Amino acid sequence: MSNTTFVTILSLCILLLAACQQATETKSEAPKPDMAKIKAEIKAVEDAWAAASNAKDVATIVGFYADDAISMIDDQPMLVGKAAIQKTIEEEMAKHKDKATVVFETLDLYGDENRVTEVGKTTVTDSTQKVIYTGKYMAVWEKRNGKWLTIRDMSNDDAKEAPVK
Repeated sequence: MSNTTFVTILSLCILLLAACQQATETKSEAPKPDMAKIKAEIKAVEDAWAAASNAKDVATIVGFYADDAISMIDDQPMLVGKAAIQKTIEEEMAKHKDKATVVFETLDLYGDENRVTEVGKTTVTDSTQKVIYTGKYMAVWEKRNGKWLTIRDMSNDDAKEAPVK
């Protein structure tokens, strides 16, 4: 191999390595999502959801779901689409005649500007502020047309206390 060939190959290798390094640096410099801002946006939606739930406003609650949403709740088959979700919400609200207040608390949130997963807990109290039950949930939110919508959710209640004998 001549010195000229060797220098040419070596120069090409150095250029290739430099290009790879620059591409890696450019990738790592992508802005990170403002998770505090996103968490505040999700909290605002959750607060509006709780208010709608407390008012038994089914239409508003269903509006927080995407048309293609899937919901998986305690003791129910998988609910696919808004119509199935709405029917179940209506049935559940009809069962609960008493005045109960629900509060959602976001425990963890991760993702990006377009899709996040939320882990949270639910507390339901009666009119005297006595806790009726608690639960937990996971929700996958997607931003569509500037609005956060639930595309998947799963929830269940915590164990009920055993009756005192």
